[in-house]
Amino acid sequence: MTIYISGIGLSRGIALGDAHVLDRLQPDVSETRLPEGRVDDEVARYKAALRSAQEQLHSVLEQIPRGTPQDIREFIDTHLLMLNDAPIAEAPVKLIREHRVNAEWALKQERDALVEVFDAMDDPYLKTRRDDVDHVVKRVLTALAQHESGTEQPEPPSLEGRVIIADDLAAADVAQFQRAGVAGLITEFGGPMSHSAILARSFRLPAVAGVHHARQLLREHDALVLDGERGVVLSEPDSRIREHYEKRLRRERRYFSGLGKLKGRRAVTRDGTRVRLQANIERPEDMDLVREAGATGIGLFRTEFLFMNRAKPPGEEEQYEAYVSVLEGMRGKPVTIRTLDLGADKQVDGGRDTEGTVATNPALGLRAIRLCLREQSLFRTQLRALLRASTHGRVRIMVPMLTIAREVFQVRHLVRALMRELKQEGHKPAEEVPVGGMIEVPAAAVSAPLFAKYLDFLSIGTNDLIQYTLAIDRVDDTVGYLYDPLHPSMLKLLQMILEGGRRQDKPVAMCGEMAGDLQYTRLLLGLGLRELSMHPGNLLEVKRVVTGTDLTELPPFIRRIQRTTNPGSLRAVLREMNE
Repeated sequence: MTIYISGIGLSRGIALGDAHVLDRLQPDVSETRLPEGRVDDEVARYKAALRSAQEQLHSVLEQIPRGTPQDIREFIDTHLLMLNDAPIAEAPVKLIREHRVNAEWALKQERDALVEVFDAMDDPYLKTRRDDVDHVVKRVLTALAQHESGTEQPEPPSLEGRVIIADDLAAADVAQFQRAGVAGLITEFGGPMSHSAILARSFRLPAVAGVHHARQLLREHDALVLDGERGVVLSEPDSRIREHYEKRLRRERRYFSGLGKLKGRRAVTRDGTRVRLQANIERPEDMDLVREAGATGIGLFRTEFLFMNRAKPPGEEEQYEAYVSVLEGMRGKPVTIRTLDLGADKQVDGGRDTEGTVATNPALGLRAIRLCLREQSLFRTQLRALLRASTHGRVRIMVPMLTIAREVFQVRHLVRALMRELKQEGHKPAEEVPVGGMIEVPAAAVSAPLFAKYLDFLSIGTNDLIQYTLAIDRVDDTVGYLYDPLHPSMLKLLQMILEGGRRQDKPVAMCGEMAGDLQYTRLLLGLGLRELSMHPGNLLEVKRVVTGTDLTELPPFIRRIQRTTNPGSLRAVLREMNE
């Protein structure tokens, strides 16, 4: 009998394969007292397991696709750093030697102590960091099991073509499973904005989350169908259902093979309206992907990569060279460079002096433009590098997390002062460098006409705008079900921002995840957006929707969506518009 289970679609696509149920719960660890002569061997076994875990993560980093959001790499880098930190690398060794206990038990004691510290914290964001501890500890425990002295380890089963079922997965797990050739992923927990979900989309690996009790409902080797777009899992499908999904899978493969024909084609709707499709990048090495996708420019160049994993911030020359390489690579097409957006989940040693303080709520604290205006030496260095680079292409400066107009005035004043300073030094920056702002705070969205008056362009950062509007942490699985780009308040804010731009005759773009999500393309076009920036891997698919759309047919759907408050009815109208 076919079993139908619904969840949350994380990554589009169809997967057909046998189930492989993964036990990812923290394993039971018992204490074993060691004879004196075995202590050194146990320490050596523990250190070998640490090296094995580190090698696995380095291998994962090498497999991550170019253009994958930088915070995915940083997430794995964080786990690598934890493997080298004293609580994981040194404290268990000390326990093994002092108490003559097995490595698993020593590691568990340190894990429990760390988790207790995180659980005692008031800040919900910091509490979620205990998950990082668990992921790292599980990885080391797995490596320890493989380093059992005198034990022959069985050959692991082949995962090629299998559908993985787990409680939850870290980004590193997703990368390893993709490398092993799995067909799809099912997790009991997780949400669409988690690191693992973003990486699954980068790999085009079908995935469904929120399938509660999946490991009880589904058994090893069950025949499964996974629909990542609709968030559906079917167990033991009959021949009719299987044939239906096999046909869909064949259509899907033909669809992706045909996308290449759109590379040289302009993004013009059926009624003749030009739409600018640009790319988001993390580092200069992503330029190959941008050119392959045929982007009309860079809509978001995140500069944080320059500041990560280093003791001191980069100097002016290093930043200048990075910006020039991207500008020259785009050969005259516009490049929108976002100024430093550090804080919240992007903390670096080389970015600032925090004077040893810990933010009560990092997402609402000293971050992005707030940090830059406080740490002016850091900000001046970046702006000087950007202005100098402006002679090499069409650079646009974009300021993140604007909240009040005074921030715009301060940035404008600083840019003018640095322009004069550079000219006095003999440099020749471009006479006009557009300065725009990311609208990602509800206060800025409501005040969009004011910001549009003093800025040259606006860009909607939907990831944070949704998070702040709905008061949820977008990477917190426990509230992931609330993350909804179609929430009526979000649609109203989008209208406010677009209207603000129209009033001041200033262009408005979108550079958040929503811009690259096919189900929202026609909605955004109908609302009036004509410039979308996204991961390069999504660009051709969005172009396909754009070129197949007649804008004159959209207004009735948009009016119905604006009048609809019931989520189910709203999505039904959206589906009808997309069909």
